[in-house]
Amino acid sequence: MDISNLISDKKEWYAIYTRSRFEKNVCAKLLQKEVESFLPLQKQVRQWSDRKKTVEIPLIKSYVFVYIDYSEYLRVLQTDGVVRFITYLGKSNPAPIPDEQINNLKILTQNNIDFEIVENKINPGEKIEVITGAFFGLKGELVEYHGNKKVVVRIDHLNTSILVTVPAFQIKTQN
Repeated sequence: MDISNLISDKKEWYAIYTRSRFEKNVCAKLLQKEVESFLPLQKQVRQWSDRKKTVEIPLIKSYVFVYIDYSEYLRVLQTDGVVRFITYLGKSNPAPIPDEQINNLKILTQNNIDFEIVENKINPGEKIEVITGAFFGLKGELVEYHGNKKVVVRIDHLNTSILVTVPAFQIKTQN
């Protein structure tokens, strides 16, 4: 099978779907294979009967992002725990994820600030960029959600949005 028409010959970000609860395992195996991968994690406090513990869980369940070209496609697909590459809009080819969306995920997960995952699209609003504070450089849309002004960051190919509350003085509109 010729995969050169499936994935670009230049490196791009792609989303892969993993077996349930295999995200960390898959990411570690990909790194062992020297495949650049990214697993956005979120800290959460879990309560057991005798203690509380802070754990890191995947931000988007069953997804890992890989930065590859077509020569690495099969190596990724043959990794234990990888189910398939994510396609978009019914196409059979893997869908590249825009760099800006991956950068937004990296900005969000570098800070220990609360945010909310919304697993459906939110209607588009005004495009903004955060110009100061913990989310400096984050680009998204300004929305109103349950009466609060929030910034939504979309991961279009996964039909997922992330809501973050950002003070108005920290944002500017984009042209």
